[in-house]
Amino acid sequence: MFKSLAPIEGNQQPQLQLLWEDKDVKFDVPQLHKNLRSGERVLDYIYHIEDSKGNPGDTGRLMVTNLRIIWHSLVHKKYNLSIGYARICNTNTRIVQAKARIASQALYILAICNETRFEFLFTDVSGETSRRDQPIFASVFDVYHLYQRTYLYRDLKLRGAIVQSGQLVILPDEQVYSQVPGVWNLSSDQGNLGSFVVSNIRLVWFADANETFNISLPYLQIESLRVRESKYGPALVIQTAETGGGYVLGFRVDPAERLNELFKELCSLHTIFGEQPNFGIQYNAQDARQRLAEAAEEAAQASQFKVDNFEELDERQEREINTKLNSYLAEGCLGKMASGSSSGQEERLPVYCKELGFAMEQIRDGYKLQDLWNVMPTKMETME
Repeated sequence: MFKSLAPIEGNQQPQLQLLWEDKDVKFDVPQLHKNLRSGERVLDYIYHIEDSKGNPGDTGRLMVTNLRIIWHSLVHKKYNLSIGYARICNTNTRIVQAKARIASQALYILAICNETRFEFLFTDVSGETSRRDQPIFASVFDVYHLYQRTYLYRDLKLRGAIVQSGQLVILPDEQVYSQVPGVWNLSSDQGNLGSFVVSNIRLVWFADANETFNISLPYLQIESLRVRESKYGPALVIQTAETGGGYVLGFRVDPAERLNELFKELCSLHTIFGEQPNFGIQYNAQDARQRLAEAAEEAAQASQFKVDNFEELDERQEREINTKLNSYLAEGCLGKMASGSSSGQEERLPVYCKELGFAMEQIRDGYKLQDLWNVMPTKMETME
């Protein structure tokens, strides 16, 4: 709709640097470990690591950033590789035989890029046996999981669960600057009426009639912003980056003065975000290691068996379940056998028992009601 129309003079916005670091696998890029893009931060360093499949024998280090994993050799400066988190399919750790046949911990990564399968094996070659049982690669797994949960900071999202009851679900570190109602989405012939939400991280539009019809567009995926003439009048035209699908999106905002104000605001936020992007990943490797150490210590303490908390009982008492009751019953059976009559040797008339509240057979001499009522011994003694 907008490709054949010329932009209004001066209403254009310069392009941002295309984000490729998290979406590509690259090898032997000059000064790779020093040329980090704006907003990319190294969250952890893992030393004494060998790229066992690609560069065996070269000791290097892993750099865990908020967009990718970087390995570079400390022996040959030109050997390095970059693995974007978006291309990782599987990660796990293994125990392998390293130098001098020492069992060492290794990180296995399976990545797929441009229909090509890559397998990486990063092995600890420090020679320290204590590192074999330590989670030296824990930061790789932690940051990778954080990356998967923060895609709205980096990627365009269509028809997502981003609006509830007409309110945008705010991301951590996100600040809403303005909300613009009465915005027409010109992607279809009849148009859809909705609202804009402008924040420091993204531009969100959702339809008033159906809030699930929406788009979340981070500034990182905006290639250009323009105001163009269309058959509906002046319109805001947004060209998304190739990594964001390469869409051309058109929106009409009335009146024209409000459109120009919105355009200037988006241009300003787009420029600020380009200078210092927020990729949404907050991670402190030192704090994470401390939490792991505390959790391991608590687990070790909980697994210890404390004998002081238990008392050993004399099991012989448990087997003596009311011996007086057994004796009473046995005497009755012996009396019957001696008399040779089923009616018993001596008949005992029933008497009223105040303790129980009903009539019962009179108890023989030498026994009490309490002796026959208790099933278990009244006192259990502990063994010394």
